[in-house]
Amino acid sequence: MNQLIISAATEGEVNPLMPNLWEMGVVLVGFLILLFIVVKFVVPMFEKTFAERAEAIEGGIAKAEKAQAEASAALEEYKQQLTDARTEANRIREEARAEGAQILADLKEKAAAESARITAQAHAQIESERQAAVVSLRSEVGTLATTLAGRIVGESLNDDDRSARVVDRFLADLETQSAGAAK
Repeated sequence: MNQLIISAATEGEVNPLMPNLWEMGVVLVGFLILLFIVVKFVVPMFEKTFAERAEAIEGGIAKAEKAQAEASAALEEYKQQLTDARTEANRIREEARAEGAQILADLKEKAAAESARITAQAHAQIESERQAAVVSLRSEVGTLATTLAGRIVGESLNDDDRSARVVDRFLADLETQSAGAAK
């Protein structure tokens, strides 16, 4: 075998271990053309697609951040409105309490005034009825006193002046006795 290799090398035969330069040149030219096509056309398309995707992702992130900021702002506005509403409700509640207390005080004042008016009216009516009773009693007591005095004395006291004096003296004595008993 060794001989065969040596004999083939001396005869001008092609060595299978040594590459053919023409084949290497054609493959190299084909590789360079293919490399040029990939660099010129395919890589820019990949770069464009990559840039679009990166831009879409960044745009999505920006939109998400913007939406997050809007949501945060809306939440803060909602919290502020809720706080304002609670403050307003407390103010209205306090005003209602104050108004209720004022109405209650007014009603108590009106009731007290009405009670005082009714009491004064009752006192006036009682006083007028008492005066009427006193006048009625004076005339009846006067008549009874003169009749009784006339029976006791044994003479008629039908004289008006005399009977008026007796009745007045009798009533004055009664008032003096009732005033002394009341003390």
